[in-house]
Amino acid sequence: MMPPDLHSIGFNRKELRSEIEIDANVEQVWRILTDFEKFPDWNPFIREVSGRLKQGQKLKVTLKPSGGRTTKFSPKVVVCEANRELRWVGHVGVPWLFDGEHSFEMRPLSETRTLFVQREQFGGILLPLLKGMLRNSTARGFSEMNQALKRRAEEKES
Repeated sequence: MMPPDLHSIGFNRKELRSEIEIDANVEQVWRILTDFEKFPDWNPFIREVSGRLKQGQKLKVTLKPSGGRTTKFSPKVVVCEANRELRWVGHVGVPWLFDGEHSFEMRPLSETRTLFVQREQFGGILLPLLKGMLRNSTARGFSEMNQALKRRAEEKES
């Protein structure tokens, strides 16, 4: 597992990235990731998601990283490719205040093994003030979610 890494990707832009190898096929990982009703049962970071999983649609998302604050927002789905990638763009407050493009990518390593990559690109005028939160509670949330997804996918495969 690669620990979350926050790095610069341009002027006033940061990216947080974390990846993990999962002993399950991409279809199984995708099924778990897109079964929003069951998120409260296993996902310690993204506690709730509702809405239609289709490009252009808005979702309602509740984040609650351990040791962090609950955040609710309504991102727009920009990529939804089954068994490959789910990506949304959201804002906290008004656009350009604090923006994030969050993606979940699944890459097959074999027929029974998947590389899961979770990343988010952040920007906005509040970014310099929120870097500490991103390095701490948000990075911890990525790691905890990746570990929980791995456990759930691997227990379902056995």
